[in-house]
Amino acid sequence: MLALEDVAFAYPGAAQTYLFELQAPAGEITAIRGQSGAGKSTLLDLIAGFLTPAIGRIRIDGTDVTELPPERRPVSIQFQSETLFNHLSAARNVALGLPRADPERVLDALAEVGLPNVGDQRAATLSGGQKQRVALARTLLRNRPVLLLDEPFSALDDDTRATTRNLVKSLTQKHQWATLLVTHHTDDIAAIADRVYDLKNGILVLPTA
Repeated sequence: MLALEDVAFAYPGAAQTYLFELQAPAGEITAIRGQSGAGKSTLLDLIAGFLTPAIGRIRIDGTDVTELPPERRPVSIQFQSETLFNHLSAARNVALGLPRADPERVLDALAEVGLPNVGDQRAATLSGGQKQRVALARTLLRNRPVLLLDEPFSALDDDTRATTRNLVKSLTQKHQWATLLVTHHTDDIAAIADRVYDLKNGILVLPTA
């Protein structure tokens, strides 16, 4: 469970104050929708630890992580850009940041996301959908309870997007992640979100209907 409790934040010198109250249960996808500039990136940065709230608490599985630096938070982030190193193999990309990653576990993670035979391929040779799956395999090995998705499907064609978002849904349920999805695509939200928050004027609200 990811929970934001009476979290407030304002950028220095700005009139806008953001107010976030949220519960994202384990095993579910919680979607955040809002216009550009509504504060979606600010919300993700607060959860990831890149920003610190003025007041309020951020809890993950009941543990207060409000003051923890980003590298100590049990959070994984996946962006629209899959942040792979094109000159490295898929397996090397999965293992990045995990100095003791077992090669067999890396291959198992690639197999779990539907890429059992691409471990030796350079990332530059992979399609956009395959690259997003490699990034998901890396998330599997990190084994963190919260997954933040920032427009992760936007660069994919319709068929690949549908396949990839269904994979995210399946992995979220299987590994009991609390997954937070930020996207402009209403079809993504309709397809896989278990609950939806609207972000309006810097305030998170649950739709009434």
